[in-house]
Amino acid sequence: MAEQTSSSIRVAADPASVMAVIADFEAYPDWATGVKKAEVLATDADGRAEQVTFSLNAPPIKDTYTLEYDWRGDTEVHWTLVRASVLKAMEGSYALRAAGDSTDVTYRLSVDVSIPMIGLLKRKAEKVIIDTALKGLKQRVETTS
Repeated sequence: MAEQTSSSIRVAADPASVMAVIADFEAYPDWATGVKKAEVLATDADGRAEQVTFSLNAPPIKDTYTLEYDWRGDTEVHWTLVRASVLKAMEGSYALRAAGDSTDVTYRLSVDVSIPMIGLLKRKAEKVIIDTALKGLKQRVETTS
């Protein structure tokens, strides 16, 4: 999965506040479009999730999948797919960079599904997922900070 789609947004909060919302998986159904449930299966020594199972209903994809997370303080988090039914592969990351009183958030994502899909359509779907997630993240952070 070499090709990734990425996009960025500026959030009016510090990186720690943004990362706190990213790390609060149980709240994802409240702001992450299509996520119906998120359950933390394992945490690291710092109390951050290492594995999370999601129930997703974002037509045309409906799946339950588990991701494994690698945290780098309040600046980056990376994830990879552990198991799923419809998804064959998923790799992604959030990278946060302080920008004065705000944070620039870059979301990178690469997804492969078991149903045949032309590369161009896959990139377009990734772009919609990323843009929707970034807007939801921004709204959640800025209304809870």
